[in-house]
Amino acid sequence: MPKISPETIFVLNGPNLNLLGTREPEIYGHETLDDIAGQLEDRARELGLDIDLRQSNHEGHLIDWLHEAQALPAKAVLLNAGAFTHTSIALYDAIKAIRTPVIEVHLSNPHAREAFRHISRISPVAKGTICGFGALSYLLALEAAARL
Repeated sequence: MPKISPETIFVLNGPNLNLLGTREPEIYGHETLDDIAGQLEDRARELGLDIDLRQSNHEGHLIDWLHEAQALPAKAVLLNAGAFTHTSIALYDAIKAIRTPVIEVHLSNPHAREAFRHISRISPVAKGTICGFGALSYLLALEAAARL
């Protein structure tokens, strides 16, 4: 397992977030995941933090990375689980099983969208949730994580 700084924030992104910038920009905006990564890295440096940003379309990768965040240990996890937010009991269990604080992040406001998006399996076990501010949601979550 690689060594990381105790001031590292994992930023974990779930399915379809690799398509940011082109996928439904009227909902998710025009910024790419690389754009968001750059903004996070710049702000993290100002805060004395490191960012470890990852994306996967596979639920098991997200679970493994949550376990890794605790094992290393990371300071916190920012998690945009995408559609897994609404369906994944496995992610719920993984977050509940670790001590590393997890902040749920969404670009859009799920409560203002389709009814099936109103349920989050992540929220009950997350430290907090930030949603609806586009790419700024990630920066707001980083600010919160820095204060944990």
